[in-house]
Amino acid sequence: MRRLAAVLLMFTLTACGVGGDPTPPLQATLPPPKPVITRKNMASLSCDDTKVHVPAEIPGLDDAGKFARLDSLRQRLKVRGRIWREDDERVYVGVVCGVQTAERFSTLVARSTLTLYQGKPALRWITRTGMRNFMWLERPGTAVYIGATPGLATEIRLIAADITAA
Repeated sequence: MRRLAAVLLMFTLTACGVGGDPTPPLQATLPPPKPVITRKNMASLSCDDTKVHVPAEIPGLDDAGKFARLDSLRQRLKVRGRIWREDDERVYVGVVCGVQTAERFSTLVARSTLTLYQGKPALRWITRTGMRNFMWLERPGTAVYIGATPGLATEIRLIAADITAA
């Protein structure tokens, strides 16, 4: 009888995963972690009392200066932003100040598509030169803008995910 009990116990434990082939560790199946953005490599752009934290560096791109105007806007608004480049390709990240309501925001750019980003009103559009643009209303008075030439357009989503407001 003891032998039968031992055999049944062995089958039960094996069926539960104890004593069988070890499963690979969980870390072996996960994708590599996304680089952590820390305050050390974040820059701040602001509209009055709202500070928007944007990446100070974008891996693989060189700093190419600043910009203070967006030609696509229908109204003159205060714009502050940074530019990065790789050869002839460019990425623009900035803030547009002075847009108080979603209604006004939705009319800022002609021929743009109104959508949502994290539950906030957002616009996306492509200029005649092929520039991809994305902008969302972070808070009343502050919109966040990201633009990229076609070769770096895939960076827009990654950069947007790293941007925070305080």
